[in-house]
Amino acid sequence: MTQLYPLLMSPAFDPRPWGTLDLSAIYPNHKFNERIGEAWLTGDNCMVTNGPLAKRTLADLSKEFGAEFVGTAARDPQRFPLLLKFLFPEEKLSVQVHPDDATAQRVGEPWGKTECWYVAHAKPGSQIALGLKPGVTVAQLEQAIQENRAEELLNWINVYQGEMIYVAGGTVHTLGPGAVIVETQQQSDTTYRLYDYGRPRPLHLERGIASVKERTASGKVIRPAPVSIHGGKSRQSSMIAAPDFVVDLFELKEPQEFSTAGSGKTSVQILVAVEGCGVVEAQGRDPVTLAKGDAVVIPAAVQGFMVRPLWAVEFLKTSVPSSEVSEPATRL
Repeated sequence: MTQLYPLLMSPAFDPRPWGTLDLSAIYPNHKFNERIGEAWLTGDNCMVTNGPLAKRTLADLSKEFGAEFVGTAARDPQRFPLLLKFLFPEEKLSVQVHPDDATAQRVGEPWGKTECWYVAHAKPGSQIALGLKPGVTVAQLEQAIQENRAEELLNWINVYQGEMIYVAGGTVHTLGPGAVIVETQQQSDTTYRLYDYGRPRPLHLERGIASVKERTASGKVIRPAPVSIHGGKSRQSSMIAAPDFVVDLFELKEPQEFSTAGSGKTSVQILVAVEGCGVVEAQGRDPVTLAKGDAVVIPAAVQGFMVRPLWAVEFLKTSVPSSEVSEPATRL
């Protein structure tokens, strides 16, 4: 059996009509001839670029190594549990909804799609729509879709760099232009498009309307203050703890040690760099460079690792909760 080690992932760039040609905020050295909406980092078909497992997908590795790779906290020991991606909206995304677990399972899906958005960059005036305005019913939304005025019923809010947004399954939502988002979600691509501003793409109204919840726990996450580490030279921020994922932000100027083992079950760890550069080191394994836009997957069997900044590095560290977690406190 091949020894597991920190895996550098190759981003998969996905064209979307609402995307952009300019990804320089995250990928300054990449040039594109078509509008890119998403850069997938840990999808089932995303590929490893380093070491003996290079060109293998996360789906393949999850099936082969099981809990040794994904950890014991994952719901399915043979499927990679979390999908992380960058989003680059230059125009509004379609108004959409993802089912929660119960709704997804009624139509044969293993689970739903709850997600969170970290705002890596935001131009002044950047907005998202999150949920329905107070008092709006699902029936009113359905009527507004037929009358091409669904946007009027959505709760539009301004977003700012550094915020974390929780998007529970069943929440009607969309992104406006101007922000770069790091999305963390359950490993699912179940999206029901409710309204698309007349673009020639199909809608999914029957299942979509059946998935909409008038009230959810979605909103801007209320977070504790950042914690200084290394005598104030570095910072750790708890961005979100939710039933499906835990995300922390680290701003390091000194080396920091980490563990894949929590107080309960173990989990694969995913590091996504949003600024700067560092090196990921694990005992007995080759070091891996983590630069802006990169994702490094730390298998659960790699029990300890270190991130050594090359002057400074800022990254999100994501995992599956090691024990049961409630939905986060939020505000709109």
